[in-house]
Amino acid sequence: MSLFKKTLATFGIGSAKVDSVLQQEVLYPGQKLNITIHVYGGSTAQEIDNIDLKLYCRYIKEVPANHDKDKANAGRMRRVPASYALAEWSLPYAFTIEPGETRDFAVELDVPWNTPVTIGDSKVWLETGLDIAMAKDPTDKDILTVRPDPLLDGIFTALEEQGLRIRQVECEEVDGFAMPFVQEFEFVPTTGPFHGRWRELEVVAYRSDDELQMWFEIDRHREGAKGMLASLLGIGDLKRQMSIPLHTSAQEAGQKVVEYLDSHS
Repeated sequence: MSLFKKTLATFGIGSAKVDSVLQQEVLYPGQKLNITIHVYGGSTAQEIDNIDLKLYCRYIKEVPANHDKDKANAGRMRRVPASYALAEWSLPYAFTIEPGETRDFAVELDVPWNTPVTIGDSKVWLETGLDIAMAKDPTDKDILTVRPDPLLDGIFTALEEQGLRIRQVECEEVDGFAMPFVQEFEFVPTTGPFHGRWRELEVVAYRSDDELQMWFEIDRHREGAKGMLASLLGIGDLKRQMSIPLHTSAQEAGQKVVEYLDSHS
């Protein structure tokens, strides 16, 4: 092998490449994600120290706004995007990929409960990387589609049938949960029994081992506070809450939520 080829490989030119192929077009929390990782050899033999596979999501967190220690802005916060690894996998051994060679690896990842549904600003993606000594590490990024599980889907269907439409969905930072965020769904009544009674409805759903916990915040006024529900969850100052056993049917869960909202609004 020429020194020139070695030098090119070191800088990522003509080096190995990675490509992850997903077996499902749509993901559901609680199910498994099946992936085939293809590693393609470049123009030189290369030692692959590791393959990393991570399932990521995006959420919004608050950080101090006064980076320059400006006293005038002391205490102010700003919202910034952050990434969280929902699940990950690593190859437990190193290997050498020869020029022109292809190596395939079958991987199975559990999609965790409470993986964000990909609506609005909520993003979920799969990132695959090769760890190559002395070279630029190649990566592959795949944007994924995540749909709600049947129980949550039944609740959303019932709300839509009452004239509530999803306007915005966002994952926001909050304390007290296994993940550093919750996903907040913002509904607006366009028709039906809640039209004219509410300005908007904010919903958070969190699945534990034996129940689906739900929190609600109803805004009847035009000066609603953005992100109100997530902030209230963080300080434990939210009163509208209900729990739905996991054995409940999707239709019954939707009916329970509508009845609860009607009686508490």
